[in-house]
Amino acid sequence: MLALWKAVLSETLLGYISWSLYHALPPMIYYFPLQTLALTGLEVFAVAFFSPILLTIGPFWRLANNEYVLAFLRLTVVGSLASYHAPNASIRLLILAAGVSSSLLVQTVTWWSGNSLQRFIRIWGFMLGKIMLLVLRIWYTSLNPVWSSQVANTLILTIGFVAAMERILSGGDKRKQETNKTGNVVRETASHPHWFLSGIAFGSLMFLTLWIFGEVSLISRWAVSGHPHTGPDPNPYGGTVLLGLAHGLMLSFWSWSSVISFALFLIGLASSAGLLYLHTWSAAVAGNILGLFTMCVWPQLAGHFVSCLHPGKAMSTAMFAYVLELFFCVWCTAYKFVPGGVYLRESSHLLLGFIMLCIGVDILIGPKKDFSSVFEVKSNQKPLFKRSKNYIKLLLWLFVGVGLLGLGLRYRTYQKKLGQGVPKRDFSALIWPFRFGYDNEGWSNLEGSANLLNQTEADFITIIESDASKPFIGNHDPTMWLGERLGFYTDFGPSTRDHTWGIMALSRYPIVKSTHHLLPSPEGEIAPAISLTVNFTGKLVDFVVAHFGNEEEDLDRKLQAIAVSNLLKTSSKQVVFLGYITSAPGSRDYTELITNGNVQDIDSTDRDRWCSYIMYRGLIRLGYARISHAGLSDSEVQMAKFRIPDHVDSYVDNDRIVTDPSQVPKDIHFNPRFGSYKDGHNYVPIHHFHMSTPKYFKRMN
Repeated sequence: MLALWKAVLSETLLGYISWSLYHALPPMIYYFPLQTLALTGLEVFAVAFFSPILLTIGPFWRLANNEYVLAFLRLTVVGSLASYHAPNASIRLLILAAGVSSSLLVQTVTWWSGNSLQRFIRIWGFMLGKIMLLVLRIWYTSLNPVWSSQVANTLILTIGFVAAMERILSGGDKRKQETNKTGNVVRETASHPHWFLSGIAFGSLMFLTLWIFGEVSLISRWAVSGHPHTGPDPNPYGGTVLLGLAHGLMLSFWSWSSVISFALFLIGLASSAGLLYLHTWSAAVAGNILGLFTMCVWPQLAGHFVSCLHPGKAMSTAMFAYVLELFFCVWCTAYKFVPGGVYLRESSHLLLGFIMLCIGVDILIGPKKDFSSVFEVKSNQKPLFKRSKNYIKLLLWLFVGVGLLGLGLRYRTYQKKLGQGVPKRDFSALIWPFRFGYDNEGWSNLEGSANLLNQTEADFITIIESDASKPFIGNHDPTMWLGERLGFYTDFGPSTRDHTWGIMALSRYPIVKSTHHLLPSPEGEIAPAISLTVNFTGKLVDFVVAHFGNEEEDLDRKLQAIAVSNLLKTSSKQVVFLGYITSAPGSRDYTELITNGNVQDIDSTDRDRWCSYIMYRGLIRLGYARISHAGLSDSEVQMAKFRIPDHVDSYVDNDRIVTDPSQVPKDIHFNPRFGSYKDGHNYVPIHHFHMSTPKYFKRMN
């Protein structure tokens, strides 16, 4: 039936748009404290999630049920996608907040109003919208196309308006007298009085779906370890997550006894513990089982939820739980910059345990009806329900097929790019803090980052503040994105569950082995580090990369410097250190690394540094450059060029600094695309050499 198909497709697209808005608002709020490293007051925009509380007031409920008001809200939801084109971050935040609040009002009204079939399709459309979001993110390498491509944004905006108009004009939004109060249609099926419990459970389920299953690569990043035993790579093994979620939805069509429901909950509980405490493949398997459990209970908990007699109260409670858990997640990692953070640091286990408890209680004491039976109140509607279920299943597996195809094509392309490094003795190394893939105006900077990194022609890259897999940063994977775009081998660094801000390594040449480290951090945030060995076509070089704590954490930085100096001391004779150490040249921590780590500074004459440093041992230095960020981040790029000596025990390092590139061979020049030697800062918004670089090194005659 064409009308049924149109309903399923339209609700799915509108569900995708709603999920996109819910995903986008937290990172947009987080952008502002990211600039100041403190709360800004703009966190108050999270109140957009509490718009359903208005529907607890009778006149507002009746107003929202008016077909013209509801049509306006629907169009506002879709129109808020245009926030992508906003001139600045503040306006974008305002538009996103309006979209989120409108979306929740529409959801509350439409999930509790209309006939049973309409409500059934709307709720399933929301669930399928989540799968659609995951599939589109596969094709855009973990990014949501509506927030990363102007063409995609315009296309989805256009199709979204078509879907919204189809819903408006189909008559589904027209209300009769039964909705003048809370809705007699609701009363026919609403028999669950525990709106508070059901609301908490549903909000927790929504947050769990965002937190751990916001993108198919996230499970791999919770389970990741060092090379060669890294655990499942997100591409192609993200496909198993997608399959697990899809099978969970398929299992939800079955009716379960109370005993089986309890057993299913125990399996889900065990899998959540496994994801937290197991490693690599074992953790990933546990994560996949958790995904199956999560989507399996989605229809059941949604059925309990829309069976509540008080729509406004139920949805408000759900959003209260959702926002509270979101802020708790922020507090777990950003505990040094928020009030009361010391009590919640690294407490993801408590958050996940609370979520599972809420879900389990609702499963065990909620209504025993399955999702379909909540709505199938008239026998003459059963054929339509059966047909709609078939359409839903067909669309679900169509999405899965498209998603797996996307992973397969990406994997094949990536594998062709790998291993393209030519044999050579010279290599370049680069360090850059790029703040989770957001530029200074709050927009995604991945395209610009890839272009910049490609132009530097660096062979080894470490990026600080790289773990964007958290829900308040965007649930995407810059490591995977940059690795596939540049054709580099990757190391994600310490896993997402370790509560660091992330540190990644990208290498044009194979990474032979690596170890992830959590540096001593008794007072401040957890500092990550990686020690790696890279095979430069037969020549092995060690790298140690690290992100120290903040300037205020003196004890942390002292202990971290000692720990990293020990890593450097125990590395091979040929090692490069790339670190963000928040200390001045000649400081205690700098001296600890140089003296006890037995390394040299790439340029000890450069006294105007504070954060990024490059040090080395057993190599011949060739060049050193600093490149301005041009607004792509808040920090510059530093890079150095080295030569691997033929005999590590008998070589002479270059000891003379020159700034005239004509005095050194052309093959060691830095890319002239960044201009020429420049003293002082470059404030022009282009990437350019600055701070008295580039410098080259040659041997004294």
